[in-house]
Amino acid sequence: MIPSMGIEPLRTAFRCPWQNGTAERFVATVPPELLDHVIVLNQRHLWHLLSEFVDYYQVDRAHLALGKDSSVGRLVEPHPGVTATVIALLRVGGLSRRYAGRRAA
Repeated sequence: MIPSMGIEPLRTAFRCPWQNGTAERFVATVPPELLDHVIVLNQRHLWHLLSEFVDYYQVDRAHLALGKDSSVGRLVEPHPGVTATVIALLRVGGLSRRYAGRRAA
């Protein structure tokens, strides 16, 4: 399941609690709202939610360590003009948003 998401699993040693940080790092990255405010129906639904979050995290989210760029790099959108409106693009079922400018009609 994990390799199909493009993530290479990292095996930790058996019964080594000091290596729990590897798993806890990912768990701490997933926002609590994702699993606290959404009723997960089954494994497929959980897979879908986590896939959406990983896509958001890698493509849309700005990372300070990367100079406010995303993990995969994102082109800077040109300013659409002074009459443009700002719209919210919902991500991860509406729990996160990315904002973009659109030209006024």
